[in-house]
Amino acid sequence: MFRGITKRWMLNTLSVILTIIILIVVTLIFVVTYLFQSGVEQRLASTGNELSIVFSGFQSPGSTEFTSAARDYIENFDKKENMGVMVLNSTGKVVLTSTGFLPEEDEKFTDFDSAVSNEDGYAFWRGTLLSGEAAMSETRVIKDPDGAVVGAIRYIVSMEPVNSRIILSAVIIIAIGLVILGLVIISGLLFIRSIVKPIQRLSEAAGQIAQGDFSASEKIEHKYDDEIGDLCDAVSDMAKDLETTEQMKNDFISRVSHELRTPLTAIKGWAETMQLSERGTLDRRTFDKGMGVIIKESTRLTGIVEELLDFGRIQSGRMVLMNEKIDILAEFDETVYMLKERAVEEGKHLLYDEPEVVYPPIYGDRNRLRQVFLNILDNALKYTPKGGVVAAQVIYSKDEPDVIKIIVTDTGCGISAEDLPRVKEKFYKANQTVRGSGIGLAVADEIMNLHHGSLDIESGEGVGTTVTLTFPIYKEGSENKKTEVVKL
Repeated sequence: MFRGITKRWMLNTLSVILTIIILIVVTLIFVVTYLFQSGVEQRLASTGNELSIVFSGFQSPGSTEFTSAARDYIENFDKKENMGVMVLNSTGKVVLTSTGFLPEEDEKFTDFDSAVSNEDGYAFWRGTLLSGEAAMSETRVIKDPDGAVVGAIRYIVSMEPVNSRIILSAVIIIAIGLVILGLVIISGLLFIRSIVKPIQRLSEAAGQIAQGDFSASEKIEHKYDDEIGDLCDAVSDMAKDLETTEQMKNDFISRVSHELRTPLTAIKGWAETMQLSERGTLDRRTFDKGMGVIIKESTRLTGIVEELLDFGRIQSGRMVLMNEKIDILAEFDETVYMLKERAVEEGKHLLYDEPEVVYPPIYGDRNRLRQVFLNILDNALKYTPKGGVVAAQVIYSKDEPDVIKIIVTDTGCGISAEDLPRVKEKFYKANQTVRGSGIGLAVADEIMNLHHGSLDIESGEGVGTTVTLTFPIYKEGSENKKTEVVKL
């Protein structure tokens, strides 16, 4: 039983095509019938035109002379095999026939009365004889010089052969219509099959993909170089992207679990160790060291949790910015100052000279911007080896008067050309050997987008990385306390 697209095609398109074909067939049959019947009428009319010559010298008003002239006409009529001739008197009664047999007394000829009343003196009739035979006739009246009707000549032709040809033509036209309809149905079903079958396979594959079987995309065939083929490619690419995302998500969960376990283990271990202080077995130095580790790991744990919460807010569209006019130099300087001590402890050089000129303010959320600065500088320090350099600068030039740029450059391991286009994707982490969840850069990039700015990364493997943060400067009238977030 037809269903879906096939059913809609049968009900909509095919019904319209069928209606058009029926109209065409009926019209053609009508035209053929008209042409055949018109041909018979023209033949009768051309034969009847002979009377103007045969009776051109007829002058007597008497019926005897008309009957004699009509008898001579019938005897010399050369179309007796295809056409019958009748001679009617002035009252419409048949007095002579080409067959020699007079019709029955009760048989009436309405075309005689029509011909008499017609100014042109002739009339056609089409119908069925008393014998049941279909026929067509033409009656032409003969008038004397005074205009009085003295008789009429009636030509009659059997329509049976014509009707047979009409029926044969109608059968041929209907057969052609059925053939065309059949071809339309076959071609339509084949075309729909070329759409329905791939869609069914896509639906089955999509169901398997939804269940987590991403290998189902391998069963999708690209047979047609059209929209269906594009859809197959899109579903196949979607499955590959989903598989990649699923793998990255699993790696992300694994990394986050490890990131959480490490500080929790350290906190738990030192907490258990510090319990010994109640029995006086823990000296002050060890106690201070343990507290330092607990505070450090708690801070690290808080950072991971905050990062996850921010990511969740962005994913659900619940993050808003509390914007205000801020001095970007002051905010960035404080962030650098916070990381100075860490850089010294790790044996790395964090270089930054605050510009002496006053830069125009920007419009944004100071806490979120500090989060971006911390993420960028933290990444630069993480991936820079001991003795390496992380340099930062803030630039505002006349060449680009509408933006302020912060550029952070490091001499770390760099990012490969393969990983560089994806480092801002959620869950993606190019270097698995360095701590981190892999979502910090994605969150930072989204925060920059919310500030109508950009985060651009240039890097080369083994030569270091340069991150450029671009901020639009504040313009009067652009205040907006809350900015909706765009989902990652």
